Amino acid sequence: MKILFESDLAGSRKYGMTHRIYQFSEEFIRRGHEVMIVGASYSHVRRENPIVKDIITKENINEIEYRWIKSPKYQRNGLDRVIHMIIYNFRLWKNAKKIADEFKPDIVIAAGVTPLDFIGCNRIAKKANAKILLEVGDLWPLTPIEIGGYSRKHPFIQIMQQAENYAYAHTDGVVSLLPYAHEYMKKHGLKDKPFFYIPNGVITSNWIKSDHEIAIKKEYLDLFKKLKNKGAFLIGYTGAHGIANSLISIIKAVEKLRNENVYLILIGSGLEKENLINYCVANHIENVHFFPQIPKECIPIYLKQFDILYIGLQPCNLFKYGISPNKIFDYMMAGKPIIQAIDAGNNLVKEANCGIDVEPENIDQLIAAILKLKSLTPEQRTQLGKNGKEYVLKNHSYDILTDKYLESISLIINRNKN
Repeated sequence: MKILFESDLAGSRKYGMTHRIYQFSEEFIRRGHEVMIVGASYSHVRRENPIVKDIITKENINEIEYRWIKSPKYQRNGLDRVIHMIIYNFRLWKNAKKIADEFKPDIVIAAGVTPLDFIGCNRIAKKANAKILLEVGDLWPLTPIEIGGYSRKHPFIQIMQQAENYAYAHTDGVVSLLPYAHEYMKKHGLKDKPFFYIPNGVITSNWIKSDHEIAIKKEYLDLFKKLKNKGAFLIGYTGAHGIANSLISIIKAVEKLRNENVYLILIGSGLEKENLINYCVANHIENVHFFPQIPKECIPIYLKQFDILYIGLQPCNLFKYGISPNKIFDYMMAGKPIIQAIDAGNNLVKEANCGIDVEPENIDQLIAAILKLKSLTPEQRTQLGKNGKEYVLKNHSYDILTDKYLESISLIINRNKN
């Protein structure tokens, strides 16, 4: 079977984020399928971006065929990113026949951040006489409305709403990372078409390598050793540094625990990172440290250095449809207790019994949760971590999720056949 996976943010082990598409593609190939990934040449979430000269640049990474569509750089979520989206999606649509003729996919999976990507993907599918699946990680335009504060009457939002309605009306089915989004999608055009909940997961092979195979950079290892030698209680965070990630809350909580020998280390990149660093400098906060984004395969050894791990999101009505953040599954796989500051339709930490959940952006509750976990014996913290690891291995390994994905694809391809 030939599977075309599209996302403007598509990444790889070589370039970094986004890992979900790459990981599924790698697993599809292991099971004997052919895969092409189509993505934008520039994405702010990658460690590095491919070098491109032509409108479409070919690259092969670990047997996966890539087609990078040349697209402009952008700095923040403003006009320059909108221009990036428009140019990328126009070029995706314009080159649909070329891509379809070259790869001849059996199914096209439109997994872009916004539903605009679906328009070009649908054209590829039609030119190839292929089925099409819409993969939804974030609900658009609900995400910029709820998180970005956009008015529903804003021209950009109205265009996105039309694109979303078009996508649900014309897709052959939906793969969703959000467990409770089905009713929302049906109201916007999905009707009785198939809905498959396939969350994010963990790459178990990344967790069987020894500490010596992937070394921590000396400057960071020295900091870990220094803090551990003074008996510090270490809180870790890995991932995007954006407004939605609510990192200022954990920083403020840790700031108030400076006399409790509590330290926070934030690993990653994002549009808010500079603002967070400036806040710490301006307020002379010395128990918060920032590391750059690290390769996905290095995350396990870094996570092992911490006592507990943090994940948070801004309070938002959007999350009633559920969440599936990559980092929480990595946290569980690391066998560490988790503080979850998210109000969502699903509560992964409670389901796994692997930590404490608190109200988002409630600094007092964050402080109480940190002190509670700090007061536990090492054996009690180990048990919480063990609970999380057992849960994620049972429900979120990519071996299990890939089987579900391929079953979903087969159902779509064979649906309505006489």
